[in-house]
Amino acid sequence: MSSPATNLTARTVAHSQSEMTEIILPNDTNTLGNLLGGRLMHFIDLTGAMAAYRHSRTHVVTAAMDHIDFIRPVHLGDLLTLKSCVNRAFSSSMEVGVKVWAENTLTSTICHVASAYLVFVAIDKEGRRLKVPELIPETPDEIRRYEGALRRREHREAEVNHRKQAKIESAAQNDAAVLNS
Repeated sequence: MSSPATNLTARTVAHSQSEMTEIILPNDTNTLGNLLGGRLMHFIDLTGAMAAYRHSRTHVVTAAMDHIDFIRPVHLGDLLTLKSCVNRAFSSSMEVGVKVWAENTLTSTICHVASAYLVFVAIDKEGRRLKVPELIPETPDEIRRYEGALRRREHREAEVNHRKQAKIESAAQNDAAVLNS
C-alpha cells in the first residue's frame, strides 16, 4: 500500500480494469435458487474496490453505491463474471463502474445481469483522505463514461443538499411545534 506520498502520475482506465469470477453455490441463493441481491452487491463492491485500489494505489473505502440495475436473475451453478474500471477520478474520490455477466455452464449462454456505479474514497491508515491520480480516458466509450461520471456526481451532490435542507426544515418545524404547544 502507498503512503501519503502516493504517486499521482495520471493513469489510463486500462490501469484500473479488474475482473472477478465466482461460481454461485447454494449458500449464495434464495429459496428459488437465485443469487441473493445482497450477495451480488457484495461481489460488486469487491470488484469495484479492486479497480479503485489499482488506480489510487492506496487504501480505499466505499462511499456510495450510486446506482445498481438488477437486469436478470442469476441461478445456482452459474458462473458470475464481474468487470470493473474507474470511470473518473476526482480529488480523493473515484467513480467505478461494474458490469456483471452470468454464464450458464450447461448451455454456455452468457447474459448481462447487472450494472452498478460506486464511489470509493482513497484514505491513509488513519482514515484521512488522500489525493488520487488523474484519469485519462482514451476510447469513445471511456470518454462517455468519464463525462457521465461528472453528471452523476453533480446529481449525488444535489441530492445530499436536498436531504440536508429537508432535515433543517423538519427540525425547524419540530422546534416551532414545541414552542407553540
